[in-house]
Amino acid sequence: MNRTQKEAWFSLASGLLCLAIFGWGGVRLFVLKTIPEGVERSWPFAAFCVFMAIAIVLLRRKQSPAEVDSDERDRLIKYRAAIACFVSVCVSLAAASTIPRFVVGIEGSVPVWLLAFINLGVLLVAFLVYSVAILAQYGRGGKDNE
Repeated sequence: MNRTQKEAWFSLASGLLCLAIFGWGGVRLFVLKTIPEGVERSWPFAAFCVFMAIAIVLLRRKQSPAEVDSDERDRLIKYRAAIACFVSVCVSLAAASTIPRFVVGIEGSVPVWLLAFINLGVLLVAFLVYSVAILAQYGRGGKDNE
């Protein structure tokens, strides 16, 4: 596994961890209408710290001294993944613009603080699409430059 694949796995895992933490917080705040207290408030930070420590160790280690950081195939894969990421940003922004209209109606209003979470969601979707696009291209194998 080369450096680009390691970075893609790290990005995918961290994005899914963020999605889980935000989902947990959203359920607690908006569905259960409670604020996390005590240990419940600190577990996301502890999970993040453990994840980052493991990731720093694994991302810095090379499989062999002869391993290169990237080559032409890696650059082509990153380029194609960036195109997929750009398309996903366009689709996500279109969805983020139209979904609130259907939720609150034409005359309704969206709170200003919610816009930051909408933009964060679009960013999270873009990172996940980029990582999945990289991993999918490496997973195909045997189709170099075709």
